Amino acid sequence: MLEIRPLSDALGAEVSGLDLTRQLDDETISAIKKAFLKHHLLCIRSTPLEPADFARVAGYFGKPQLQLLRRKRHGETPEVSILESTYKRPEDKPDDMRLVRLSGWHTDDSYFAVPAKATMLQSIRIPDSGGETKFCNMRKAYADLPEEKKRQVGGLRAVHGYDTKRAPARAITLTKEEESETPEVDHPLVRTHDDTGEKAIYFNSNRTDRIVGMAPAESDALLDHVYQHVTQPKYQYRHKWRVGDILLWDNRCLMHAVNMDFPVGQPRMHQRILLQGARPV
Repeated sequence: MLEIRPLSDALGAEVSGLDLTRQLDDETISAIKKAFLKHHLLCIRSTPLEPADFARVAGYFGKPQLQLLRRKRHGETPEVSILESTYKRPEDKPDDMRLVRLSGWHTDDSYFAVPAKATMLQSIRIPDSGGETKFCNMRKAYADLPEEKKRQVGGLRAVHGYDTKRAPARAITLTKEEESETPEVDHPLVRTHDDTGEKAIYFNSNRTDRIVGMAPAESDALLDHVYQHVTQPKYQYRHKWRVGDILLWDNRCLMHAVNMDFPVGQPRMHQRILLQGARPV
């Protein structure tokens, strides 16, 4: 039987009792979608799925899209990308985890004019320790702002790029074709969720470069303040993976980051799908 229970006070719910190898009925799909909008993140307990089945499950929640990096796309099911973050050699793991790109707080696809609304990620292989994915509730972070601060940030727009010097770690190098698809874009610093109408701070420490119309020092100070506010522990949930876990999260109101401090040589591999969204407003 379908069971949905909260994972934390900040965000997230665990979904159990599903057989994802079979088509779900409309009533079950509707219940899961409502839980997704309420909790912003769902953890569906499962066993690893074949890429085609993984794509079918993602289709319950939206239309899958191709991810930017061609070399990570699965050959037979290209809307599925295979993500491996294994440290294969000791020299691959830096002493300073901030120098690993995945450790930075981010929301997927914000460097596009129309970012993905949601991400679905399933663990295939996980290390014995470390490797957790943590999330921030940007809706709650916005709701807790003083009214004066809400007025200050409400009309601002921020420039997002594939990379920004504000991030301590550099992004993966793109091909010429991929570069042509990623010009800088600007988005509202506070976006309105197109399904619920709720407002959330829209920020990406790996991609948000500057506030439109602000001097660099003023822009950096504001973005630093936003970062410190939204990453407070009270807004966070940390997910300890089990093999086969499927996480579905809402990029319109969450940020995420990865604890990259796990042993060298222990595989960490996931499969991922991005779901098409709408232009942030």
